[in-house]
Parts: sequence; structure tokens; C-alpha cells
Amino acid sequence: ALPQDITCLAADRMLIFASYDNILQAFARNKEVVHTYEGHKARIHLLQPFGDHVISVDVDNVLIVWNIQSEEEYLQVDFDKATFAVSAILHPSTYLNKILLGSEQGSLQLWNIRSNKLLYSFPGWKLAVTTLEQAPAVDVVAVGLVSGHIIVHNIKFDETLMKFQQDWGPITAISFRTADGHPVMAAGSPIGHIALWDLEEKKLMCQMQDAHSTAIAGMSFVPGEPLLITNGADNAIRVWIFDGPGGTGRVLRSRMGHSAPPTKIRYYGQNGEQILSAGQDGTLQSFSTVHEKFNKSLGRGSINKKKSKKKGLKLDTMALPPITVFASEVAHQSDWDNIVACHQGYITCTTWNYQKTSMGAHKLRPEEFSKHKPIDIYATAVDITSCGNFAVIGLSTGRVDVYNMQSGIHRGCYGKETAHEGAIRGVAVDGLNQLVITAGSEGLIKFWKFKTKDLVYSTELSSPPSGILLHRDSGILGVTFDDFSISVLDIETRKIVRTFSGHHGRINDMTFSPDGRWLITSSMDCTIKTWDLPSGCLIDCFLVDSAAVSLTMSPTGDFLASTHVDDLGIYLWSNRSLYSLVSLRPLPADYEPSLVTRPSTCPVQDVDVAEDEETCDEMIEYVSPEQLGEQLVTLSSLPESRWKNLLNLDIIKKKNKPREPPKVPKSAPFFIPTVPGLIPRYIAPEEENDTQSKVVNLGVLAQKSDFYIHLEEALSTNEYTAPLNLLKSLGPSNIEIELRNLAPEGGGSVEVMLSFLRMIGMTLNKKYNFELAQAYLALFLKLHLKILSSEPNLLEEVSRLSTQLEETWIHLRSLFNQSLCVLTYMKSALL
Repeated sequence: ALPQDITCLAADRMLIFASYDNILQAFARNKEVVHTYEGHKARIHLLQPFGDHVISVDVDNVLIVWNIQSEEEYLQVDFDKATFAVSAILHPSTYLNKILLGSEQGSLQLWNIRSNKLLYSFPGWKLAVTTLEQAPAVDVVAVGLVSGHIIVHNIKFDETLMKFQQDWGPITAISFRTADGHPVMAAGSPIGHIALWDLEEKKLMCQMQDAHSTAIAGMSFVPGEPLLITNGADNAIRVWIFDGPGGTGRVLRSRMGHSAPPTKIRYYGQNGEQILSAGQDGTLQSFSTVHEKFNKSLGRGSINKKKSKKKGLKLDTMALPPITVFASEVAHQSDWDNIVACHQGYITCTTWNYQKTSMGAHKLRPEEFSKHKPIDIYATAVDITSCGNFAVIGLSTGRVDVYNMQSGIHRGCYGKETAHEGAIRGVAVDGLNQLVITAGSEGLIKFWKFKTKDLVYSTELSSPPSGILLHRDSGILGVTFDDFSISVLDIETRKIVRTFSGHHGRINDMTFSPDGRWLITSSMDCTIKTWDLPSGCLIDCFLVDSAAVSLTMSPTGDFLASTHVDDLGIYLWSNRSLYSLVSLRPLPADYEPSLVTRPSTCPVQDVDVAEDEETCDEMIEYVSPEQLGEQLVTLSSLPESRWKNLLNLDIIKKKNKPREPPKVPKSAPFFIPTVPGLIPRYIAPEEENDTQSKVVNLGVLAQKSDFYIHLEEALSTNEYTAPLNLLKSLGPSNIEIELRNLAPEGGGSVEVMLSFLRMIGMTLNKKYNFELAQAYLALFLKLHLKILSSEPNLLEEVSRLSTQLEETWIHLRSLFNQSLCVLTYMKSALL
């Protein structure tokens, strides 16, 4: 993309030349700028590639010939504006090094560029020359004049061959049909009509009216084919084919956008491939995010389609004003109209049919206004039910009506006369057709029963809402306010669950991500902000050079589409979180958003953004604490194999007992030695004679284990974390050995056993490692039940533990039961 509007465009065999303001640039492969020519003082308005050179003329009447490769000026010629203001330029075929210039004074000049000489001056026709075009015949040139005359002139003998006149003002473009036997000349006009002239019979052959809705900017016959390519300021390029009777052309294919900036865009359907867009030009169009060939236009809104067609575009008094808001639904799209739209300052809502790509059959307005149309009452908000059967329309008087989409019949209204005292700022229907939510400018949001039309609930807002948007799947309602703040309402509890403030201008539009986690808003302060609903934080914010008027997020979550003030395009932003790890950290309060250039087909290399991304991608690692809260029962993070089978160890040992003692494998050397000789043979391994000693080294059996020592120390210090951590690090067999050795016959004592029971008590008190405490205690009781019953100290401690265990388990069991009850109810209760 160039930094300013392109004023001139020309192409030769290799390069495309484009000028903006006083700078000319050359593109290679339509992608990269390979040459820049700087030297003009004023805006360039004419371009002519010329072999190894390119000629440019600016509005100050300076002509410069550039060398394409070296970017140097080959020649500069200044013309006097009063006598010869250059208005057209042409290189006549076969005229070596020569160019023909047309002027606003009407005269023509033939120059030799190489020797910088004026060869000949043509007196002209005393009328400004608007365009020059080479005819298929050598020496013959067509000259378009400001009066609408076309002069076919022989420049070799300076004589006029034929003259034509068109009635629609100056000639804007001329093209000759070549090489297929039809001597036809086409001429474009400032009001979008094209005239076709037969050069053999020297007469008008036919007219193509309203080829474009604005002036024809350029036209060109494809060499050797009956195809004419035209474009205009209505943002359309069309290819016409001449294959019918009478020589008139029909549109073979076309590409078009809005001729005035789009006002509202919304994704259509669930596949995320089509964007519906309404523009200030009064049209509704569908753009494909996959390929331009899938684009289609649903046409302009009109009061009476038949009368409009008869009158044509220019005289059409039946055209409806631009669409302000619309809603679409894919259910029943093949059966009847599935889009409903409100028009600016107009009471009637129109329906549109996506399948037929045209305006629909119905005009939705209240009965009492069918004869006369009020000036000050108009439709402000609209929504379609998810089943596609009903349209809900809000008016500026506060009235909300329901219409059937199939028949267009009025099905009732909400409230006695009006739903709200102020104008309706938004309507929404939930996913199951249970509720209708309406917002009024007096600052109320009301919930109505969809079928019975009864008011269910009304809530007052802090300030008047400017718009609402419902995410049907999650039941979340976004509300924007006139004071530039945003609230999020849960339609189940009907409470405001989030409030965001941070915009410094009117909020133009908002959209939810498909999962309902993000709310993306655009404002007149030129920012686009992303709010994370679960955390209630602003996670992304960027500035654009022109405020975004409308936003919509793809149902598949891959793109965010935006339209901007005074801009014809729809811009797609890709969702970075789909392609890489993106930190969703809240932005600081003093965050200064950076200005982002709008997307274009050529990626812009931003150095600053790349640096920012590195810091962004550092995700904050969340380390979970050992215990979330002291009152919560917490399990250990040990695997089940460490504690679950403690009671069944003896059975496991019996099962796993080997049938015969394991044999020690003979150790083989890494490199097996070979006998020297012609045939390689391995040396037989030597027999190993050393036998393993059966005598156990008594030094290995220490008197007291670490666990035992820690338990002894804990009797005096009352700190039981060390022995517990030691037990957690041991395997099941080791744990059993440690617990066996606590008894007096295993080398332990009653005091250490008491210490162990106290350690279990401490674990139950603190409510962590809950399952470990149960498993260790169970094994302890199994091993030492006889000793426990004979020792009164130990019995007392065990009975204390018993009550403690009972209390904890009863509490846990009641929580389990409560959760199970709620789950069972949720499963079985009818929605």
C-alpha cells in the first residue's frame, strides 16, 4: 500500500508505475517497490511508459522523462500554462522517440524526446483535449474533447477523418476494438454511460447506459477478443462481452465493493466465510473471506423494485436510504427471506433473501402507518430469532413489534402501547425463543416473555444505553453506554457481572468471540479493545489511523473484520492466539497503545511490534500452592501406587514371588575379540570363577533408621513435617518395614509409636495429605493391633484419632452427597 491516494497508474511489459502526490514509484510483481522517482514539485497527473523511459507530467506543467533503471532525469521540459497546459499524452505507434501532447487550450504538439525538439503544432479545435488514444491504423489518433466530441485525426497529414459527438459531457476514456474484424470505438462519459461507434458506417452503433454509477475512469478492449474492461469511481471493475445481437455488451464478470463507506458488517452463517456488509451507497453486499469470486451483491433497497428498474439508477426516486442495522439467520434461508434491515430515518424495515441475492418480498411496518409515513418515527433496532421465523423490530417511539418472516404478518407488540418511554436502542432474542430483551434510551433494560409478551423483569442502568449485543450460546449481554462505558449482563441472573471503562469516545460497535470469553469494542477514539470477561481485564488494545465504525468476529474465531470512517474496504485481522502462544495478561492502567497500520495485501515490516511480542510471549507460570485453604481437605500429589496397596503388600509379594532364584547373566565385553587370521572368528569367553559371598555385611544394618530418629526428635519439638516428608519419599515396601520397626520387638518403643499416632493426628488437623494419613494409619493398625490394645497411652491416642477421623469424614460425606444431589437434579430436571 502506498502512503497516499494513487493519482495515476500505468504499466509496461515488466513494471507497474503508480504515482502519489509528487512521487512516482515502480512496482515489480505487483508486490514490491523497486524504483522511486523523486523530482516533481507538484502532483503528478499523467504517466506514459516509453521503452526504457517513463514520462510523467505534473499539475504545474512540468514534463520529466526518467530513465527507468537508473532513476535519473533524462529530460525536463517546462510548458507555459497560459499557452499550453498539458492535459493528455500519447506515444503514437511506429513514431520513434516521439510523443503527442494534448492541451487544455485545444492545440496538440508532437515532440521528439531524444533531441528535445518540437516537431509540429496542431491548431486543434479550440476545445480542451481530455484524452488521446491510438487507433488500430498507423498515423491515426482519436482525440476526446471536453465538449463530448471525438475527432479521429490523421497526424501525418494533419487532417480529420471523422467526427462523432456524445451528449453526456466530456470524453473520459476511448478504446478501439482490434483484430476481430469489427471496427468499433467505445467512449466513456462522466455519468457512467458508454457509447459504441461503428467506424465503417461512421455512426452510433449502440449505447450501454449505467455501465457504472459514476464516471468511467478507464476502459480497454482486450486485444483480439470481444471483451471490454471498464472501471469507475463506484469501486467496480467490469468485463463486458460483445456476443449478442445489435452489438451491445453484457457483463461477463465483475468485481465490486461499496461505492460509499460501509456502515455495518456482520458475519453470515457459522462457517466464517461470508461477511454481510451494508454501505452508505444503499446496497447490501456479501464478501467472501476465501476468494473474491464468491462475493455477491444483494442490490439496493427500493420502495418499489419494478418502478426502480424502469427508471434506471440516475432517475430512481424509489431508492431507500442506507441500511443502519440488520440481522440475519441461516435457518430456513432456502425457504424464505432471512435478513431484515432498518434504514436511516425510515419506519419501514425491509427483508432480504440471501439465496436469491435480492431484496425480499416484505415491508415490515405497523398497520397504522401503512397509508402515510411519519417523518419523525423510524426503526432503530432489529433482531431475528435463531429459528429464522420471527423478526423483532424496535422503533424510535419506544415501540417493539414482532413480525413473521415467512408471511410478513404482524404478530403483536410488547407493552400496552410502547415497550419503553424513550427510543429503542437495542433488541435481542435469546437462543431458545424464551426471552426478548429490549433497551430504551430512558435507561431501562426490560426482559419480556417471547410468546405471551408479558414483562418479566426490568432493571435500571446507570446511564442511557447506546446499544446492546447478545451472545446467544452463553446468555451474556453486552451493553454500551452514552458515557463511553461498557457493562456485561448475565441474562440468567439478570445482574451486571462486569463493567469496563476505558474508551474516550462514542462506542461504535462491539462483538463477542465465538466462545463468549472476549468482548471486542471499537470507539471514535480510534482504539480497538479486547476485554477478557472471565478475568474482567483489558488484554489487548491498539490504535488505528481511522476510527472503526463496525466490527464482527468470525464464528470460527480466526478473523476480526472491521470497517473504518471514510474507507470503502473491509479489513481482516487474524487472531494471533490461534497461531502462537499469546500472553493474556491484563494491560497496565497507563498502557499506551501503539498505532497499527491497517491490513493490506503486502505485509508491513514493523520492527517495533516484533520487539514487543517477545516480552508478551513470556507466560507467567502459575505455581499451585500445597494447600489452597486451611479449612479445605487436601490430597497429596503422590501417585496411587505409593499408598493404595499398603494393606495388600503381603498378597502382592506372594503373587510376585519368583519360581527360581534369578541367574546372574554373564557379562559380555563391549568389543568381542577375534582370533587373527583370514577367517574372522570370535575368542571363546573365559569361565568366571569368582562366586558371590553369602555372608551379609553387618555394618549395613544400622541400629536406628532416619524415620525413627525424626519421630524421636518430634516427641520433644512437636514438629512432624520432617518424618512425614521422609515417609512420602519411600516406596510401599520400605514404608511397611519402617512401620514394623516401630514396635518394641522390631527394635522400636511405645514412645515412638505414640509419636507416629501424633503425626497422623497433626496431618488430620491440618487437613492435608488426607489419603496418605488414612493409608499409613490403616497399615499401622494392621501391624500393631495387639500392642495398641495392651498399652493405655496408645489406646487413648487412638480413641482421640478415631473421633477426629469420624468428624472429618462426616463433613466430607455431606459435601459429596450435596454435590451428587445437585448433579442428579441438573440431569433429570426438565429445561
